[in-house]
Amino acid sequence: MPPKVKPGGKGRAPAKRQLAEEFPPGEVLTDTQKRSWKLGHPVGQGGFGLIYLADENSAKPVGADARYVVKVEPSDNGPLFSELKFYMRAAKPELIHAWMKSHKLKHLGVPKYWGSGLHEKGGKRYRFMVIDRLGTDLQKRFEECGKRFPRKLVLQLGLRLLDILEYIHEHEYVHADIKASNLMLSYSDANQVYLVDYGLAYRFAPDGVQKDYKEDPKRCHDGTIEFTSIDAHKGASACRRGDLQILSYCMVQWLCGRLPWEDKLQNPVYVRDSKIRSLENISEFMTKCFSPQEKPDEIQKFIEEVNSLGYEEKPRYETLACILKNGLKAIQAKDDGKLDFTPPSGAISSPVKVHVHIRTYMVSHCTQPRSFCYGGCLCNYIGEESAAKGVRKSPRQAMRAGGSKSRLVETSTQTTPGLAKLSRGRTKKTPS
Repeated sequence: MPPKVKPGGKGRAPAKRQLAEEFPPGEVLTDTQKRSWKLGHPVGQGGFGLIYLADENSAKPVGADARYVVKVEPSDNGPLFSELKFYMRAAKPELIHAWMKSHKLKHLGVPKYWGSGLHEKGGKRYRFMVIDRLGTDLQKRFEECGKRFPRKLVLQLGLRLLDILEYIHEHEYVHADIKASNLMLSYSDANQVYLVDYGLAYRFAPDGVQKDYKEDPKRCHDGTIEFTSIDAHKGASACRRGDLQILSYCMVQWLCGRLPWEDKLQNPVYVRDSKIRSLENISEFMTKCFSPQEKPDEIQKFIEEVNSLGYEEKPRYETLACILKNGLKAIQAKDDGKLDFTPPSGAISSPVKVHVHIRTYMVSHCTQPRSFCYGGCLCNYIGEESAAKGVRKSPRQAMRAGGSKSRLVETSTQTTPGLAKLSRGRTKKTPS
């Protein structure tokens, strides 16, 4: 039973962050390596910053086919600073290329970091970061498929994510917020998938020394509530097994459409306890999610392997990959490198719905294509189609023009300290 909340209680309000002012197309930013970047039109607003199309500085204006995006926020804000630390340590192009070569990978879905710095304009300072431009997020595809992905596709996504997670884990980080809306297709190749939004990324082993298991009631339920790992529900720092546990919840949802605890996402203690019970009897959990004819044995084996890991234990990535590859063999398929989003039989394609977050953002319910911004926050997005047609409405203009079609959305699928206060559960402290 969730703890009672005192009505009218005065909490400490979070520091008010500033919104970034919009820069005109053609603004030039110089990063710490003295490389210049020219901004195009803004393509999104997320959190407390803006996202612009960008290219290396030249006499030409930045076109709709730009290869990069630049995230900009006032230097006093924190979201981009937190994410930037991950990109600078683990997403430099040379690091990614070296890993791909040594592990014989054709693709690794980590956006490349191209530069960052501070920019002054009008007496104000702004922080910026340059990364790859990406395309549509998988949450949109999931909705279009009637909230069910084909089994082959789910296993392929699982294999891609294992490669990504092994890479970021070996660079001392965990992601802690894997979900369809944080997975984006490449802008130029719809068969490539990238994991984005490193705002919750946690350096679990600075200089190779892993942090000890310790529960902190103030941090309970961090992440996106339906996928949050049990360790995070208990307030422990994110770890490698937690990332894999989140991935297993994602794969189950992608296959069957809904996790058993999604009926009470406003009650994080209920969600936590439901997840604990599911791991106490994995077979029964799978029976709740799938009919006998549709139950994927490889997903149960995957969950069992993850469940056997200790808090500090290094995952057996090859074993997990073999489990998923055997699943492909069981349905007489193989990872041919092509991602087929054709809805499985029985799934009904549905209109795209907005994936909700606990934070408050402006969302434009328009008919234009939408994608997640590169910090994982909901944004007003021009989209490739409208950009090609010359639509140049900025995020702020879209909000002003949206009228009844735009509204502030405050939801409950991602936890903030405020939600943690509502749902502190007392659990036995155990690292395993």
